[in-house]
Amino acid sequence: MAASTDTSESTQDIDETPVTFKSLGVVDVLCEACEQLKWTKPTKIQKEALPVSFEGRDVIGLAETGSGKTAAFALPILQDLLEHPQRLFGLVLTPTRELAFQISEQFEALGSSIGVKCAVVVGGIDMMTQALQLAKKPHIVIATPGRLVDHLENTKGFNLRSLKYLVMDEADRILNMDFETEVEKILKVIPKERRTYLYSATMTKKVAKLQRASLKNPVKVEVSTKYQTVDKLQQHYLFIPSKFKDVYLVYILNELAGNSFMVFCSTCNNTQRVALMLRNLGLTAVPLHGQMGQNKRLGMLNKFKGKSRSILIATDVASRGLDIPHVDVVINFDIPTHSKDYIHRVGRTARAGRSGKAITFVTQYDVELYQRIEQLIGKKLPLFQTEEEEVMMMVERVAEAQRYARLEMTDKEDNKKRKRDRDNADDTEESLGFRKKMKKKKKN
Repeated sequence: MAASTDTSESTQDIDETPVTFKSLGVVDVLCEACEQLKWTKPTKIQKEALPVSFEGRDVIGLAETGSGKTAAFALPILQDLLEHPQRLFGLVLTPTRELAFQISEQFEALGSSIGVKCAVVVGGIDMMTQALQLAKKPHIVIATPGRLVDHLENTKGFNLRSLKYLVMDEADRILNMDFETEVEKILKVIPKERRTYLYSATMTKKVAKLQRASLKNPVKVEVSTKYQTVDKLQQHYLFIPSKFKDVYLVYILNELAGNSFMVFCSTCNNTQRVALMLRNLGLTAVPLHGQMGQNKRLGMLNKFKGKSRSILIATDVASRGLDIPHVDVVINFDIPTHSKDYIHRVGRTARAGRSGKAITFVTQYDVELYQRIEQLIGKKLPLFQTEEEEVMMMVERVAEAQRYARLEMTDKEDNKKRKRDRDNADDTEESLGFRKKMKKKKKN
């Protein structure tokens, strides 16, 4: 572990005094909140980041996923808010909608006894509802950059001129997802005199550029020196012919039954197809991807979080920041194109000190991508052991389930097309009726 550039290494190893939230400077009321959330002791990133945050310094936090970053920036903000109560006090920018809701939950849980109000401002939800929330002037706004810019430009009376804290969580992803223009717009309209926290699992050139643009004499706090995955994570690969991917997936889900799974696919279409296929085989799978409406996405996530469904099939929309404590196994059904996404995907399991398993499917077309991942994490992964005869016994059942899944998807597409055609026809009828009325008026 690399120590922060500006603070000395924790002396816990030397004097054996256990580090607690209280010893790091967290006030009693927030220590109690941590206890209620069953956070018994601070994580590495919290030990390093909290003392310098309480000194009022800007922070760049680099830590592996699942390391407790949210509390590392939420606690100093809430502590300062306690001392200087003010509306529109902090802004947290995140790359995905789900992560925004999750951060909001943590802020509200930590600040429940002090009455903290949060507003989540993300796409896929009615602008007017959000505008009403913002009009109530919450203490903390958690937003995706695009939707926040919409409100800054179009919502009357809303501004962030009194803002005291800016946090960018998953900063590497915010900037890699081409939010650069939106981020620049936001930086122009918020106060220069503020605290800025930049949290990221990986330090990219764009994050370095942002650091120069918006931080004052920051402290770099780093708890992972290279791209790495958590120690308690058992990682494996499985080399299989592309045409039998579905069969191997079903085999593994049956072999490891009783666990909860996240299965990552590369496209929305494949996510939907795999979920339908598994359901046809009687497995409790739910899909999560970017083409679903926001309420549906949250609904699926809650079913999985609430353990009424044990398999979540998702695109990379779920690979960052989502904290679902009980994920036992991550399966990379489609290998990620960007090697760094592998780190984030497998980081959905083995969180907060628990162990977990990750299995990556490698077909004849994925060898180069897989080698890049091994290079990035600096280790060769062991082969996941399977019984080929047992796998092949499932081929017919899986083929039948695939066929039904394709039919269901075709039906869905047809229904969508019919609805679009109906809507277009209604629009045309409406405009024709309007034109007729206008003609009549002119005649009269």
